[in-house]
Amino acid sequence: MTDESADRPVAGERHAEPAADEERAANPTAEERRTGPVLGVFAHPDDAEIGAGGTMAKWASQGRDVHLLILTNGNKGSQVIGQDPDELARTRASETAAAGRTLGLKDVRVLETPDGELENVHGVRAAVARRIREIRPVVVLSCDPTTWFVGSRYINHADHRAAGAIACDSVFPGAGNPQFFEDQIAEGLEPWDVPEVWLSWSMEPNHHEDITGFLRAKLDALAAHESQVEGDMLGFFEEWLPLESAEAGKSIGVEHAESFRRLELR
Repeated sequence: MTDESADRPVAGERHAEPAADEERAANPTAEERRTGPVLGVFAHPDDAEIGAGGTMAKWASQGRDVHLLILTNGNKGSQVIGQDPDELARTRASETAAAGRTLGLKDVRVLETPDGELENVHGVRAAVARRIREIRPVVVLSCDPTTWFVGSRYINHADHRAAGAIACDSVFPGAGNPQFFEDQIAEGLEPWDVPEVWLSWSMEPNHHEDITGFLRAKLDALAAHESQVEGDMLGFFEEWLPLESAEAGKSIGVEHAESFRRLELR
């Protein structure tokens, strides 16, 4: 895992005519959709592992450049009275890096927004749009911003909803329109229309991704977030996530799967 951008030409692009370059960028081939770079945009350290860890590990194992952008520093992820938030933020950044190595990610970046204070504002959208324009992903992974409640016992964290909204708004109209974040265009970054958005934690999933063989990597990456799985929490996830993935797997006849609301934008 490095901090290098995956912004590189697609196969065959070097010898294409300019018009063909533009057409290729506007309409990625089926092969490019299967093998191109991916950007995950999530609220907290450990969210990506829970929602899409198996999918990210699978794609990374296939040689895809999978990047992760965490929008808050997770400095309130503790029930301990008197916990030093700066110390916790440093701990969680280290845990996130370790989890990224377990998943095989290309790079992981964590913004400095305090936990619980994530808002869908210009500055955060600009940061996400910048990474989209740098990486030029064929898929952006995030979480469904329309999920407020799960069953009758869980209120979805406001940061999760905000992260999904930020990701969607940064994809469209943000990163693809040169009139948005014009300073980035002046720097030499080019607009990028993301072909697909996959949203985890959705009450309206329309795609189940086979992660058979990658559940262990998902659980091991989650275990790297030691500050979050203390006590009985790791045991809870070790029980719940396999059950959830097995249930999703039944939908497509495989052992394990992760569910998404998949938007095919072009």
